Amino acid sequence: MPISDGPAARHAARLLTTLGEAVPDRLPGLAPGGGSALADWAASGAMALTGRPGGPPLAAPGAPASAVRGALAAFGVLSGARALPGAGLLGERAALMGLARQGPWSAGGSFRALRTRDGWAGVSLARPDDRESVPALVEGAVGEGQEWTALAFWALGRSSAAVAGRAQLLGIPAAAVPPAPGAAGDEQAGDEQAEQRPGWLVSTPGGPRRHRRARPLVVDLTALWAGPLCASLLGLAGAEVIKVESPGRPDGARAGAPAFYDLLHSGHASVALDLASPGGRDALLRLIGQADLVLESSRPRALRQLGIDAEEAVAAGTAWLSITAYGRTGPWAGRVGFGDDVAAAAGLVVRDAEAGADAGADAVLPCGDALADPLTGVHAAVAAAAALRGERACLLDVSMREVTALAALGPAEPHTVRRRSPGGWEVETAGGVFPVLAPRARRAARPAAPLGADTARTLARWGGP
Repeated sequence: MPISDGPAARHAARLLTTLGEAVPDRLPGLAPGGGSALADWAASGAMALTGRPGGPPLAAPGAPASAVRGALAAFGVLSGARALPGAGLLGERAALMGLARQGPWSAGGSFRALRTRDGWAGVSLARPDDRESVPALVEGAVGEGQEWTALAFWALGRSSAAVAGRAQLLGIPAAAVPPAPGAAGDEQAGDEQAEQRPGWLVSTPGGPRRHRRARPLVVDLTALWAGPLCASLLGLAGAEVIKVESPGRPDGARAGAPAFYDLLHSGHASVALDLASPGGRDALLRLIGQADLVLESSRPRALRQLGIDAEEAVAAGTAWLSITAYGRTGPWAGRVGFGDDVAAAAGLVVRDAEAGADAGADAVLPCGDALADPLTGVHAAVAAAAALRGERACLLDVSMREVTALAALGPAEPHTVRRRSPGGWEVETAGGVFPVLAPRARRAARPAAPLGADTARTLARWGGP
């Protein structure tokens, strides 16, 4: 067992044991002495993003920053990588985009929790389509810019499960906030559904692996944050990563902060394929046949409509890792979700007791910045690294909600948050006093490749039969 007995080391040991791997005496990146979940949270940059603009930064339930540190340590054991980031990656997007805490809104501004008849429901309006669907959701006219006002009034008369369920029918990311961290959302649907939920990782074995390269070839079909972070970590561990996008619908993160996109994709080949055409689909299938591992974050039905079947690829010997909001199977399969609303579904939110004294105020605030995304990205990388050590291919089903629920579990740590002199904040626990650090970010060594810049070269090398 590791010398350190802190929450990060315990989490790393739990992951390695779950994957059937040995736990070494020393875990990379974790010094002896333990540490605490709250110290990790304060150092991650995510605590500085949690709370109201004029109030103190707030502690998260469970141990999300320690879970990230532990998962990175487990990834280092499995992949041999040593130059890895730390829990500060939780705040990297915010640092590069200039985001700050602004509860009750998320740091990115597209999510908030709404009071319902029996509790709270988290809703994201991150895309133009989400805002355009609000009149259909509330079944009434909504003035321009009044979407949140209409939603708040509409939600008050409905249960949390009803709010989330109707929003999901319209493709709007939403979730009931459970009464306790890590508990099942939508408890109104009954305990039986909660028991049917898959774990954070469901692994289905396939055929013998047809490629076992010293430098694995990873075909990355993912977008936004969780999947690209997994791909980035695999690249840091030495994998060759090919990012595949549609020229008509590229990764939405390209429209965000260029420095953040560069951080996740620097050094990866960029291939653009028109998947609506037979030629584009055939080229993608050839790349998949060459891959050691495929990463994707689409709903299975969407890929099958393109003639791409994960189960067939795995049976033929290609490892496949699928990241979805709520898993490929179970009662919530097919639901949509982004980082903030999925974190809310896992109960990884903070309860603002002072605001709760006012019946008209928001008492549920988001944690960090789209917290389910980076949590899932590092845990997916652990699962991927284990798969690349195996003799047989497997289909890895990673649920963002279940990863986040795992990180949300743990006892509350008594603490006090106070202003530092001359500025900033600090948190005092039984283990010491720790500064609450602002979000910070690594910088990419070089810009990411433009869309499709490597298509011809990559297909010439890897696109053969």
